[in-house]
Amino acid sequence: MTDIELIDDFIMYLNGIKSYSQNTIDAYKLDVLEFLEFIQTEKMAAGLTKIRNERVCKNFIAYLSNKEYASSTIHRKLSALTSFYNYLLREEFVENNFFENVSAPKVPKRLPKMIKESEIEMLFEVCDLDNKLGYRNYCLLGCLYGCGLRVSELCNIKIKDIDFNERTIKINGKGNKDRFVVMYESLADSLKHYISTFRVELLYNSKDETNRYLFLNKNGTQLTRVGVRKILDKLVHDCGETFHISPHMLRHSFATALLNNGADMRSVQELLGHESLSTTQIYTHVSFEAIRSSYEIAHPRANRIKDDKQ
Repeated sequence: MTDIELIDDFIMYLNGIKSYSQNTIDAYKLDVLEFLEFIQTEKMAAGLTKIRNERVCKNFIAYLSNKEYASSTIHRKLSALTSFYNYLLREEFVENNFFENVSAPKVPKRLPKMIKESEIEMLFEVCDLDNKLGYRNYCLLGCLYGCGLRVSELCNIKIKDIDFNERTIKINGKGNKDRFVVMYESLADSLKHYISTFRVELLYNSKDETNRYLFLNKNGTQLTRVGVRKILDKLVHDCGETFHISPHMLRHSFATALLNNGADMRSVQELLGHESLSTTQIYTHVSFEAIRSSYEIAHPRANRIKDDKQ
């Protein structure tokens, strides 16, 4: 098989067996193609199955570092190539996966970016609840901040996924895994009203009565991730503000708000759909900063030492 045919088979495997998202599949394909171009340009191997030692892999990592890729990007590329060669190994196209023992530069731990609660309230307040798009935006914002959803999860919600009696939404998350998130009572009421009134008006624009997606654009078709980001940008503009906001920042704020107000980490992990608890633990660092701030303000010795220094 040619290198391109091997890559195509790998992509089919990621799509059909692993059920990876289209974004991940596209990124993995580009990463493998970049490695192929590297070994061809540098004449380090005759093809993807002709690698004979891990020196080629290490040279590729050094090449990426010299191009000043971020550590996180190099890690992703290394992960893609490790997965690719594991696939080739399993299918017996190669005898070794030399990427298994190659390490990438350490990724510095960064605290997630969040938006202040006062800024979130401004976004809710600027939504025009008498307007079909304004009301949709109000509900959309409620789902992002109130349920901690990824933007792709939000866009893929269908009406049948909502259980108003239990106040839950069934979410199809990463790796095609389902989980349930909880709605606060007023969000459930708002979604009921949106579905029975304004969503009907939006759906009329497309004449497609079979469309069961919850959030629709002005043309009555499924709202996209790009569309959601544009909506958030417009809400910030309508507030007369200039701060940056992304759907993921609302997800970060959701997690931190729960932990700051006493939710246990396991529950937050389930709500976020994190496979590993360690992924959720980063929010404890954010929460600890809030604890530290409260301590510095409230403890008499902390204030006294500050006064002594002035």
